[in-house]
Amino acid sequence: MEKFTEILFRYWRYGKFRPLQEEIIQSVFSGKDTLGLMPTGGGKSLTFQVPAMAMEGICIVVTPLIALMSDQVENLKKREIKAIAVHSGMSKEEIDIALENSVFGNFKFLYISPERLGTDLFRAKIPAMNVSLIAVDEAHCISQWGYDFRPSYLKIVELRTFLPEIPVLALTATATPKVTEDIMEKLAFREKNIFRKSFERKNIIYRVDHAEDKLYQTERIINQIPGTGIVYVRNRKKTSDITLYLRKHGISADFYHAGLQHDVRNQKQTDWQKGKTRVIVATNAFGMGIDKPDVRFVIHVDLPDSPEAYFQEAGRAGRDEKEATAILIYNETDRKTTEQRIANTFPDLSVVKKVYHSLGNFLQVPVGTGKNQSYDFILSEFLSQYKIHSLVAHNSMQILQREGYIEITDEINNPSLVHFIVQRDDLYKFQVANARFDGFIKLVLRSYTGLFSNYVPVDESLLSRRSGLKIQDIYNYFNKLKTMGIINYIPQKRNPVVIYTEERLEVTNLRFSPERYKFLKERYIEKINEILYYASSGNKCRSQILLAYFGETDAARCGQCDVCIKRNELGLSSYEFDIILAELKSRLLNSPCGIRELIENIRAPEEKVLKVFRWLLDHGKICKGDDMMYRWC
Repeated sequence: MEKFTEILFRYWRYGKFRPLQEEIIQSVFSGKDTLGLMPTGGGKSLTFQVPAMAMEGICIVVTPLIALMSDQVENLKKREIKAIAVHSGMSKEEIDIALENSVFGNFKFLYISPERLGTDLFRAKIPAMNVSLIAVDEAHCISQWGYDFRPSYLKIVELRTFLPEIPVLALTATATPKVTEDIMEKLAFREKNIFRKSFERKNIIYRVDHAEDKLYQTERIINQIPGTGIVYVRNRKKTSDITLYLRKHGISADFYHAGLQHDVRNQKQTDWQKGKTRVIVATNAFGMGIDKPDVRFVIHVDLPDSPEAYFQEAGRAGRDEKEATAILIYNETDRKTTEQRIANTFPDLSVVKKVYHSLGNFLQVPVGTGKNQSYDFILSEFLSQYKIHSLVAHNSMQILQREGYIEITDEINNPSLVHFIVQRDDLYKFQVANARFDGFIKLVLRSYTGLFSNYVPVDESLLSRRSGLKIQDIYNYFNKLKTMGIINYIPQKRNPVVIYTEERLEVTNLRFSPERYKFLKERYIEKINEILYYASSGNKCRSQILLAYFGETDAARCGQCDVCIKRNELGLSSYEFDIILAELKSRLLNSPCGIRELIENIRAPEEKVLKVFRWLLDHGKICKGDDMMYRWC
């Protein structure tokens, strides 16, 4: 471990590892396939970055989140660690150069999106790579039992055909016992090998507030809890509506969703991270990869789709290990709206086929072509042109993705890229013969390095400031040099990307398995019911409910959630309460009883039995029948 600790300090300036990181690193370094279960904020990335730095060769990191991929590559570069990314937002030539560098460029990390794994180009390059480790982030995506299944993840196991001796490290923050087994099976682990960090977050107080007026309750909570926080909602309009309400009531707030311009989103996120904005009201597009340790509260105004989603989003509170609160605001209307949500999430298959047909026409993909091709996709234009509701379009494309017909990425923020495609001597001759370009070329070469061997991100506004030229002149210079065959220039783009994983088919040839569709719908309903149980239950510790869902069935009561607080007010110890509850339940399950009979037959002081009895009656666990007898409900 001395070598690993030295690497940790040298590159990341940390003096010691967090719990479980050491064990995972040692397991991977010894060549074992390893599954690491670590909650959000647990330091998953270091478990593959540190051992990879101690190994010869390059670590392949598979991740579906292009924004996080780009962030990690940039962070590694800042630490003078050579890292590169390959994803569907890049041109064929960019990908080719990146993969060539992965073979010959002494890079330590190749981040790649899963849909790129099955391409001929990648398969042709990988045998020449000196691969040290395969790391699979968001590994729950490989399981149909998970909450974010992606068919492209099933291609990962094919890497083992090319790299049979290379260990695999699978990482996830949220996985049930069934999903963990599925991950190891789908990745062809040579033997089961799991490292679990308890999902328990002792510093987070879980709470469910029952409130008809959710806006007012949100304001109350924010005024009660000092510090910064996140408010999660399910649709974009609510983000701005709630922000406006909070501002009217004197709370510093802003809103965030995926439909905003990239620069606007970045500014809002930065203002919140720096404390200029106290509260950010957001859809679930916000939060991935944001490492703000001092979040004191996370409020959910709407029900999430699953316990996994709730646990991950709530887990963005209190990463500094200080006390924080996760509050779900709930009322009976939520139960009714989930029925509509199920219908919207699983539209009729005829609607899905119509969306597929419209998508192909919009992207101008001829039938029989398009396999493994990427297309920039502007959702707003698509919806406007084909008069499709945004929710219908989104969920139809999710079904098409789960069925393996397309992949759709999150929005990609690709800066402008430049690559000089002539040799230095030829460039010098060009500059002598074309003096009007000489100054501009020298400016670019002074500002950036590596332009002859790779595509390099460039900032036109920076070049404008340094040269005194208008930004449009910078664009013109780049475009003219491209036309003259001196450079390749790819202007910046910030759109999602659609990838056809199969050639475009006639709608009549689309095949949807009714059994599979039913299976996915049933899993979705199960998860909705689990989160409804969490929200509506009033007799079991909130932390225990969440932990039991993830397989930790023997967890102790947290003692600080809203349910535990109410129990604590009874003046009974946890042990006394649980013993009396168990006896009451046992007797009432066997046969109905009157109150006097119950009290006389339970071995505890009468006043304590009555306290537990009334608590169970108030929380709907004991019911009184027409015969005036009590039963366990």
